Amino acid sequence: MMRSLWTAASGMVGQQFNIDTISNNLSNVNTTGFKKQRAEFEDLLYHTVLLAGTPATEITEVPTGIQVGHGVKVAATQKIFEQGSFQESGIKSDLCLAGDGFFKVQLFDGSMAYTRDGSFKIDSNLQLVTSNGDFLLEPPIILPPTTIKDSLSITKDGKMTVMVIGEEDPVEIGQMEIYRFVNPAGLRSMGQNLYKTTPASGEEIAGRPGMEGMGQVLQGFIEMSNVKVVEEMVNMIVAQRAYEVNSKAIQTSDSMLGTAIGLKR
Repeated sequence: MMRSLWTAASGMVGQQFNIDTISNNLSNVNTTGFKKQRAEFEDLLYHTVLLAGTPATEITEVPTGIQVGHGVKVAATQKIFEQGSFQESGIKSDLCLAGDGFFKVQLFDGSMAYTRDGSFKIDSNLQLVTSNGDFLLEPPIILPPTTIKDSLSITKDGKMTVMVIGEEDPVEIGQMEIYRFVNPAGLRSMGQNLYKTTPASGEEIAGRPGMEGMGQVLQGFIEMSNVKVVEEMVNMIVAQRAYEVNSKAIQTSDSMLGTAIGLKR
């Protein structure tokens, strides 16, 4: 069997994965806080016919050798945590991180997760939650029962105040903390705009917004997806052409096999 058939087939599989990754990026172009992915590839093992440096004569050696590759495979999918654009919403519970960091939320099973999606809501218990009802933590943001509607105020450094009935001055209800990681690309995507830690991401590093490398909190804004549609469309065209070229290599190999078989007729 010709090696090129399997080599080109691995190329088609790789480009199909590339298209899958690009499609996921494009489908999330309007997902709040979404971070695009990039498929990365590496070549497969090589068949060494002649090793470079093999003696050719008593005084000479082979300078380059002979190697034949066996195709390509997916090496990694890199999450790119580039800042997305800001969109003003005017909603007091909407928060955006300008810079490095994640919000910390508690899931229904008690475990912790992290998100860049700051489109929070106020539930019936006057607590800030995600669109799925997960609690925003550190500290839990719970408004007093006598809070005046739409009086929540969060400064860039995370100080939270509200106006309550019977008080003339704002009442402080907490100091927000956000979290960053040594290797955010090592976080595991959970869906629902959530991430969880892995050994590769390292442990969370807590801090006040705007301090020690942490991003600032912008109230009344949300962070949009960092997917660039034109860039993804160009990547899709490149992947499509690479897929077609690999399929052409398979057709050419098949034609060569057909020619070889026809020699005995």
